[in-house]
Formats: sequence, C-alpha cells, structure tokens
Amino acid sequence: MDFLAETLRGQRHLPGPLPLPDGSRVEYVAEGVVRITPGSPDAETPWRLISAGVHGNETAPVELLDFIIRDVLAGRLVVHSHVMLQLANPAALRSGVRYLDYDMNRLFGGAHRRHAGTQEALRAAELETLAADFFAQANADRLHLDLHTAIRGSVFERFAISPWQDGNRPAPEQLSWLAGAGIEAVLLHSAPSPTYSYYTRQQCGAAAFTLELGKARPFGHNDLTRFQGIDKALRRLLEGETPDGDAPPPPLFTARYDIIKHSDAFRLHLADSVDNFTPLADGQLIAEDGEHRYVASGGNERILFPNPNVQAGLRAGIVIHPADH
Repeated sequence: MDFLAETLRGQRHLPGPLPLPDGSRVEYVAEGVVRITPGSPDAETPWRLISAGVHGNETAPVELLDFIIRDVLAGRLVVHSHVMLQLANPAALRSGVRYLDYDMNRLFGGAHRRHAGTQEALRAAELETLAADFFAQANADRLHLDLHTAIRGSVFERFAISPWQDGNRPAPEQLSWLAGAGIEAVLLHSAPSPTYSYYTRQQCGAAAFTLELGKARPFGHNDLTRFQGIDKALRRLLEGETPDGDAPPPPLFTARYDIIKHSDAFRLHLADSVDNFTPLADGQLIAEDGEHRYVASGGNERILFPNPNVQAGLRAGIVIHPADH
C-alpha cells in the first residue's frame, strides 16, 4: 500500500484488509481513507479520527499522515487505538488547489445539500457518513483532529480552533496536550459553523479541533522538521496515549464576528502580507462592502484568516479578541 501515491493517482480499486504481525489490521474504506484496527482492543481503547487535505493546497499534514501509514505498515509504529486517517479532498490535492467547486470546510453539518452536485459537496457528505459510522461504534474517548496549514503567515505559527460547544471550553488536559504538541494559541469559536470539526463535535460527540500548523505550500516544498511537535504528538495518540499533559495551556482567544464578503464590491483594507493574529488599532477600518463596514473597536482585537478572494457569501476573515479567563 502506497497511501498518498495511490490516492493521488485516483486509485479506487481498494485492496482488502492487510493484517500486520502485531495483530492489527489496516484497510482502505474509501478513496483516501484508511482505517486501522488494533490487535487487542477492549472497551477502553480510544477512537481517533485524523483528517488532512480538506483544502487541497495544504499539503504538509497530508505528508505527515502518509509517513504515519508507512511506519504502521513497516511495524515501526504499533497502534493501540481505533484509527481512521482521511485525505479529505483527493480531487483538489491532485490539482494542487484549495478547492475545485466550493470550499469544503463550509459544507459540513448538512450544508453540502445546498451545493448538491459539486465535487466538494459529494465528498463532504461521504466524510460525514464515514465519521458518523466510525464514532457510532466508539466509547466516550473520541477525538477528531482536522489538520490544516494557512494561506498566510501568523503571529502564532501553530494554533488550534475549538468549535463552538454551547459555551463550554475544552477540558484543561486537552489544552495542555495541545500546548505539548506545539500549539501556541487556541481560538474558541463563538457560534456554530459548517466546518468538519464542528460536525464531529456536535453530531458524533467527539472532542474535536481544527489545527493550523504553519504555511500552506505545494507537495515537495514542505520543511517537515517544522512539524515535529505535532508529528510526535499524533504518534503518541495512536499508540494509545490519552490527550493530557502538564504543559501550561496556550493563550485563548474568542471570535467576535465574521467578516462576510457580500458582493464583488468587497474591499479588504489590510495589506496582502498581513499575518494571522495581527493586532487591529481602535477605529481601524478593516473592510467594507457597500453599506457593510467592519471597523475595529477597543484596541485588543486581532484579524484571523483575512482572504478577500473568497466567493461572495463566504467568510473573508474573523475578528477575534482575548478570551475572558
């Protein structure tokens, strides 16, 4: 099995389960999706879903998962968790683009039905079914990590987004584990969203995070030494480690509001080179779109994911501020 190469070639004739000497079993369950069943699971065995490549131009996490699969098959990594690894958007990965028809990370939780027939909508529906079926068999120890890299640089190079969960924050041990994995800040989302991690948290009962792990680059241009922290942390999880630790939790931020691009008249009044988490001055005009004006307030706000090139109707940025402790 050459997981990444076969996925990029469009391999759809999937081989049967591959038994490994330690008693575990590896099998393709869909295009770009591998499930690993440990050799001697019991009621306490954790369940781990790790996805990457929701955006096809974010390749470093995809390469990390490929190396993990290689090491599992070679016996260098022995898995003691129920694991599903997903290359989420194979068609976009093959084309080296963020998406082909529509941003997949705006199509979960049933949002794909509003864009029926697009390639990303079909795949989002398939991923929902795969995740729901996987976690339906699980005990309480369920975790989904959706791995990304960002278009822009960032004041905090590696950060996490915790989907909205009715006002509740992630458990302290989860925040500590994220810090130990090299995560430098956590955004606590303040509203429901059509993202993959929000879907698995709300519909599958999983602890779920979107992880932004650096800068988006094409295949062959990633310095994977910059991803050693998350790589080691993922491997420990698959080996059966629970997500806890003693590292101080990273700083927390909350989303104040989304900047929505309503029309082609949208103008973002920030430099093309502005980094994620860049502070915004009190009264600074961030963006405008006809009668819609977005102005910073208070002097402690920051910008996240500014992107004026999204389609009309989509989010063109998030204004955030430090979380209350």
